[in-house]
Amino acid sequence: MTLQITKHIGEISYKLPKVREGEELLTITQSVCPYCYRILPSIVVERNGKVYIRRVCPEHGEIEELYYGDVEIYKKMIKWDEEGRGARHIYTPVTRPCPFNCGLCPMHKQHSALVNIVLTNRCNLSCWYCFFYAEAAGYVYEPTIEQIVSMIRQIKKQGVAVNVQLTGGEPTLREDLIDIVKALKAEGVRHLQLNTNGIKFSELYWEDPVKAIEYARALRTSGVNTVYLSFDGVSPITNWKNHWEIPYIFEVFRKAKMTSVVLVPTVINNVNTHEVGAIVRFAAKHVDIVRAVNFQPVSLTGMMKKHERAKFRITIPDVIKLIEEQTDGEVPREAWFPIPVSAIFSRFIEAFAKEFKFEMANHPMCGAGTYVYVERRSDGTTRLVPITNFVDVEGFLEYLKYKWEDLLYGSTRLMVGMKILYSIRKFIDQKRAPEGFDLYKLLLNIIIRRNYEALGELHYKMVFLGMMHFMDLYNYDIQRVQRCNIHYAAPDGRLIPFCAFNIFEDIYRDKTQREYGIPLEEYSKKYGLPPKVVTKKYIRNRRLLESTEIYKKTYEGIIELTKR
Repeated sequence: MTLQITKHIGEISYKLPKVREGEELLTITQSVCPYCYRILPSIVVERNGKVYIRRVCPEHGEIEELYYGDVEIYKKMIKWDEEGRGARHIYTPVTRPCPFNCGLCPMHKQHSALVNIVLTNRCNLSCWYCFFYAEAAGYVYEPTIEQIVSMIRQIKKQGVAVNVQLTGGEPTLREDLIDIVKALKAEGVRHLQLNTNGIKFSELYWEDPVKAIEYARALRTSGVNTVYLSFDGVSPITNWKNHWEIPYIFEVFRKAKMTSVVLVPTVINNVNTHEVGAIVRFAAKHVDIVRAVNFQPVSLTGMMKKHERAKFRITIPDVIKLIEEQTDGEVPREAWFPIPVSAIFSRFIEAFAKEFKFEMANHPMCGAGTYVYVERRSDGTTRLVPITNFVDVEGFLEYLKYKWEDLLYGSTRLMVGMKILYSIRKFIDQKRAPEGFDLYKLLLNIIIRRNYEALGELHYKMVFLGMMHFMDLYNYDIQRVQRCNIHYAAPDGRLIPFCAFNIFEDIYRDKTQREYGIPLEEYSKKYGLPPKVVTKKYIRNRRLLESTEIYKKTYEGIIELTKR
């Protein structure tokens, strides 16, 4: 494999696959051969209501993969395509074709929206679908605070708001985590989120609840805005990772006033797909601290046969339809829009303010989202009210595009502002809106104040449901990676798109981290650990964790949903 990759990387084949009888050609793009890394012209086609990507490798033959599980949803999403405007700073010159030239290079079409900084590749769990962990890699990667600060200074060269996710491995294994957070805030990081399985908060709770709360509070007051919390299901079967610990993690967060939690389920077909609706209901139950759910259809890494991939493969529209079904239609498929619709709003605000604004012009197939208002019933259950129930979202977006063009071609801000103030109400049906919820006032604050705090106010009034489907070698679309805005910072100063960093790991992730890491034996010796032991793996006392009222109340009324 290594010899093949060395030989063929950057090599381009020009044989375009044929469109078969009964198929509709949707678009032409480029992909890669998952076996030899040749760049291949590819077609995206519809067949029997589903969307597939197909290419032909001169050595490995035809390769086809499910690309998007519903063609009608595909066509709705692609309608809202908004092309990005470039990376705003070039970190690497073009010496190879995309995606082997990262990054960011002049071919990249989007600035960084969120930058991942890997604090460690150690983890206290060993999940079978994880991208990487130290024991398997053979080395420990843990950049110093100085290296991390240097990465932040590289990000700032783009001249956009710096939003960072501290990730791993498991970042709470770093003893200097609070110092890292303080250093990043001192560098001007606007939004800082911690990607964690949360196990440490539960462990600390059982050692000493006060100590656990103080630790969480210290992270919050030092600068952590959001906890990006792994959560693969509501039952022990689907979420063996942290099901038993979640109640105590939530208990700690509530008392520490850590009230911005995003639940992050990795969705795997035939594993946890029967619980996606229950996950949404669980978020609604805990809306006092849960701000969002970000579903991530699984990226199938490693060499897998086609029938094995078909068993686990799920795409964004498949999850959307399951949520509709499992919430009894309360969150319908019509409520979802692709992520780049946010760029329409950003560009209007930019034209109105006459200054550059952060935007997310991802490829429409990368992600989708919607907002829901959580209405509590007298019996303790909740009703989910999507924003589309009382807002003409499509009409509002078209109106903003029209007004954006007005501003570009001569209309004054005063005139446009007055029209907005007058017209915005016509897109909101206040009679159908939840009682006491004034979306008009919230939108007005965002447009007038034009800042992060005003947008945050909206997030605290509603729950965001999102999806982000990271690619793998089988469904790879080079147009998507060119528009990626979730990047990894590397100690050498580069910013590498997520779907290059983790998919071509031998070129990017592993190569970089091995260069800046230390061998397991050296790490073990340095910290007085047994040979090749770099992390104490977590062992739970399930009986103890299940024995409390906190555990029972956390899942009360939710577990029952999985037994329908």
